[in-house]
Order: sequence, then C-alpha cells, then structure tokens
Amino acid sequence: MNNQILSIGTANPGEAIPQMMISDFMKIAHGLEERDSRVLNFVYKQSGIKQRYSVLDDFRYDNPENFVFFPKNKMLNPFPGTKQRMQVFQFSALNLAKNAILECLKNGLVYPNEITHLILVSCTGMFAPGLELKIIHEMGFNANIERYSIHFMGCYAAFNGLKLADKICSSTPKAKVLVVSVELCTIHFQKEYTEDNLLANAIFGDGAAAALVTRESEGLQIKKYDSQLFKNGEEDMAWSIGDFGFEMRLSKYVPDLLFQGLHQIQNHLENVFQLSEIRNFAIHPGGKQILQKVEEAFGIHTENNRFSHDILENCGNMSSASILFVLKKWLEADERSGPLLAMGFGPGLTLETMLLEK
Repeated sequence: MNNQILSIGTANPGEAIPQMMISDFMKIAHGLEERDSRVLNFVYKQSGIKQRYSVLDDFRYDNPENFVFFPKNKMLNPFPGTKQRMQVFQFSALNLAKNAILECLKNGLVYPNEITHLILVSCTGMFAPGLELKIIHEMGFNANIERYSIHFMGCYAAFNGLKLADKICSSTPKAKVLVVSVELCTIHFQKEYTEDNLLANAIFGDGAAAALVTRESEGLQIKKYDSQLFKNGEEDMAWSIGDFGFEMRLSKYVPDLLFQGLHQIQNHLENVFQLSEIRNFAIHPGGKQILQKVEEAFGIHTENNRFSHDILENCGNMSSASILFVLKKWLEADERSGPLLAMGFGPGLTLETMLLEK
C-alpha cells in the first residue's frame, strides 16, 4: 500500500498586492532613473505574475512616508538588518502556519491530537526554540509529538519533507505526519540594483502550506521519487545569510541550465518514471521561463501543467511552499489525474522529482 497525501491547506498573508504596484515600490527603493524604470517595468510585465502576497505592507506604496518596516526615506537608511527581519518572521510565521494547518486538518477530517509527527520546512526564517514548538503549543498537538526541521534547502525543500513523511509512514503505519512549509521570502528584499536582485525581487512572495501524509484513505498516492544534482549550476542559484537579510543569487541562466540538465538525464527519468505514460505535471512555479523550459524539455502542453501557471500568476514563487499550493489544486480537481509528476528545483543546482497518483 502506498502512503498518501490525504489533504493540503494553504494560506497567504493579507490582501494580494498587484505586481505592477510592487514595481512602483521597487523604482523608489532602487532609486531608478527613467531608463532603468522602463527595464524594471518590462521585467515585471513579462514575469507571468499578476499578484503576490507579503507580510510587509510597504510593497503597496510608492511614497516612503507610508512605510512601516522600511525607513521613511527614499534611501531606506538605515536599511533593516537580519535581526529585524528575523523578528518579523517570528512575529508573522505562526498565524500563517496555523491558518494552513487548520484548513489541512479540516479537509482531512483529522483532529489535532491525532497528529503523530510534525515536519517544519523553511528557508526564509529560523530561531530556537523554533516555530515548530510554537505550532505544537498553539494547535494543541500532543506533547510527545515527534518533530523535525528542514531549513535552508530552498525551493525544493518540501519534497524532502514529503519524502521524510513517506518513510515515517512506511515504518510506522498508524502515523499521521504533518508537513508544514512557511516561507516569508519578501522580508529579505535587497535594495542594491543588481541583476540577481532584480530577478529575485520580481518573483518571490509569501505563503504557507500544510500537507497531511498517512497510510490511510484516498488522496495523492506517493509512488516513487528521485533526486539529481547539476554541479554546473552551483554558482547560478544560491542562498546565503547576509548582514541585511538572506541574499539570493539567481542567475538569468538558470532556465537554460535546467533545460540542458533535463536533457542530460531524460533517459534516466524515463527509466524511473516512464515519462511517456505521464500526461499531468506539477512543476515548481519558480518563474515563467523555468516553466516554459521544463515544458519544452519534456514536450509538455501548458494545459497539463496548468496549476503551476495558476499559482505563479496569483501568488508568485513562494519557495518551498509553492509546490504544495500546486499539489492542492491537483488534489481538489474534479477529474482523476492518473500519474502526476511533480518537480522542484533549488540551490545546488538540485532537481527533486516525485511520482504521485490520484
């Protein structure tokens, strides 16, 4: 018997912020002249993103007088340090996680005291005693619940959480494992106008998702999974802790590197997953070009990867939480999807792949 993703809950902070409204904030924050402002507008319009969410309302404004988190001046001086950003994470992450968990438990018809294991996933915030302990106390989980944390692995990290949950359920058949991803990407905004920052600031948003994995009932069956590293992309996607938040290195070459890497391992993936028999895909919505390059590499029609485009358009890239948002769409879709191949990418350059079936 395969273990199942029984239910998924998701949550975003506040009201959605239109993409072009965020663009207006960025022009002020970066101190852009007319020419660079036009370039930034073009990038935002071509991003495939209509709106995103943030725990910081500042991104709604093009007048520094309205800022709350950032200083009320065009230079944003003194620029908030990493400590201030982690304080926002500590203050905001719990409610977001709680909302996702409540929806997940409700959809799965499971009570809090039935949860046996908690796996927390995040690459945008950490502290100790950690968020997982706050979740346990707030949700009324049993004090003897087993808990694990997966930090700083990037956009593919939810796959690691699901794989760990699968192994737990296989070794403990009565386990009910909750995988919770909380990502507040926007608190790490960088004001220096570089190509990396331009791309990162244009796509990332905030969100949380919770997935319940059990050996019981019907949901998305976890069939098999695979992990691959492409060393030639090691310098093109990276994530480090700086003095002013976490710093993202996101090269414009990442989509092409993924395209090349997927071609290199296509025979391997065919042998593992029988790609020719798969019609539906859940590709991590890392960006418009990433979706296009993956679809091109595998000959995927956009319709067969439609929920990834939908999440990108309406939420942006929420790092590790994104794939759970996409899988929730597939889980709740009316039709039976048959084999569903999920893919996630992140620093390394890393490719995580998981075969599911509804």
